[in-house]
Amino acid sequence: MSKAVGVIPARWGSTRFPGKPLHPISGKPLLKHVWERCVRAKSLDLVVIATDDMRIASAAFDWGAEVALTSPRHRSGTNRVAEVAKKTTQFSYVINIQGDEPLIDPRLIDRLVEKLRSDRKIGMVTAAHPFKNPADASSPHQVKVVLGLRGDALYFSRARIPFQSSGSGVLQSFERRKGRSRERPSLFRHQGIYGFRRETLLQFVRWKPSPLERTESLEQLRALENGVKVHVLITAAGSPGIDTPEDATALEQKLALVKRRIRS
Repeated sequence: MSKAVGVIPARWGSTRFPGKPLHPISGKPLLKHVWERCVRAKSLDLVVIATDDMRIASAAFDWGAEVALTSPRHRSGTNRVAEVAKKTTQFSYVINIQGDEPLIDPRLIDRLVEKLRSDRKIGMVTAAHPFKNPADASSPHQVKVVLGLRGDALYFSRARIPFQSSGSGVLQSFERRKGRSRERPSLFRHQGIYGFRRETLLQFVRWKPSPLERTESLEQLRALENGVKVHVLITAAGSPGIDTPEDATALEQKLALVKRRIRS
């Protein structure tokens, strides 16, 4: 089997932004923006919105989405996605897409699926991009990832990593491509999209939270601590998440500006 399913977990009760999935941005709910971009991905055979809230489910049904009603007891979106994956045995690959990233690139989703298909040793794949402003790497709200020479994750942290000694200047790492070395930035912001092999995902949610996961409050460390190979795709830039009503207003203004430029 080589089919892939994209699952968008959505819940109503965000602490900082209750009702966020249905908050209108440019005339349509935030979640619909995400769903519309996901269905444009060529590699996905099915896109499912996974929720335990009937308000979200009813709205998604109305715009034509496939909806899975999941348990209200899930503590994370990953567990919600795994419940869908457990019931959809025809899919080999499961893409967990954040429901608050309305500008997610469909091409990135396709790259995640292709990477899983091309390398059986990879159990999990995610994405990262260089920080536009290196100072942002000091924020604990921005998750950083350190990569090996082959592009696999070595560690994720809320701290600024890797450490740069005072005499090192701007730390650089290198990757080999077509026999030549190419410099790349060392500070990468992790983007919260994940591709799983189905069996890896189902095993992941059976493992108990790991020590480093609890220390950093980063679920993906559970995979590394249990020996899962996590590959990281590097993109030029990431898609912004919507965490607060102010983020939604800023995005609406940005989209309106783009529309005006297109019309002119």
